[in-house]
Amino acid sequence: MRSLRRRLPKSVFARCVAVASALLFGALPLLAQPSTTFAKAPPLPDLSGKVVLITGSTDGLGRDVARRIAAAGAQVLITGRSAPRGDSLVQEITRSGKGSARFYQADLASLAEVRRLADAVLRDHKRLDILINNAGIGLVFDSTRKFSAEGYELHFAVNYLAHYLLTKRLLPLIVASAPSRIINVSSGSQTPLDFDDLMMSKGYNGGRGYAQSKLAQVLMTIDMAPDLERQGVRTYSLHPATTMATTMARALNVTPRSTIAEGVESVVNAITTNEPTGTFFNQLKPWKANAQAYDAAARERLRTMSEQLIAPRQ
Repeated sequence: MRSLRRRLPKSVFARCVAVASALLFGALPLLAQPSTTFAKAPPLPDLSGKVVLITGSTDGLGRDVARRIAAAGAQVLITGRSAPRGDSLVQEITRSGKGSARFYQADLASLAEVRRLADAVLRDHKRLDILINNAGIGLVFDSTRKFSAEGYELHFAVNYLAHYLLTKRLLPLIVASAPSRIINVSSGSQTPLDFDDLMMSKGYNGGRGYAQSKLAQVLMTIDMAPDLERQGVRTYSLHPATTMATTMARALNVTPRSTIAEGVESVVNAITTNEPTGTFFNQLKPWKANAQAYDAAARERLRTMSEQLIAPRQ
């Protein structure tokens, strides 16, 4: 990528990056601009008395989803790394007079912090009606493999494994609050997991790391669905929108193809939908994910490996 950047004029290079990003994050026309008109989800019901946890909600999509859910009357649990951004959102929601909010600081690149977050939520709340696993990173043009606090490939650790652990730790509270929901914000960018090299020690590529982690979220969603349904919990995964105008997109220096508002509608749809539990959505439409998501053996293998990876180290 650096050599390509040196060889091309700046404007041409930027165009190449934008095209690559459009291909990576979804299938919209390459030259499309963010639209101000798009399909809307059904309105949220009155969520007064409900508790909703949203990871990665101090910025971007998660922040706007938190605003929308609080406006419906819910108590929103804000999580993220930045205390100033988290506190400012809590203050904003408080001033609005609709719903309420509380901030929990946590870095999902550390499983120890995920456990601490889950323990704090369990300590402070007697119910959890909706868990939205939204936090994520996308180092898609980075050729250098990066690691979590435990030494796991960073995309896999933050986008998937942290949410697997958080969901597992909070599940008793979610079940006790049934009917309840778990929503995993995934992506249309999906690449089959290589179980023989899950941490990508060979042939690392940032785009593939991102796409593997996002497919892992879909596998988790489908794998958990039957047992959770018997306990009154529905679970969904979704591609919110293609290259939204988020901090991640700005960091990649790409031109947004969608607005954050469009992504919010996708999450709201997952909160209100009556589609079968386990469904993957491309925005508001039920969609077929990568074929590996429907392979029971692959889902079992991922679950087994995940349990091993989250086990506390001696």
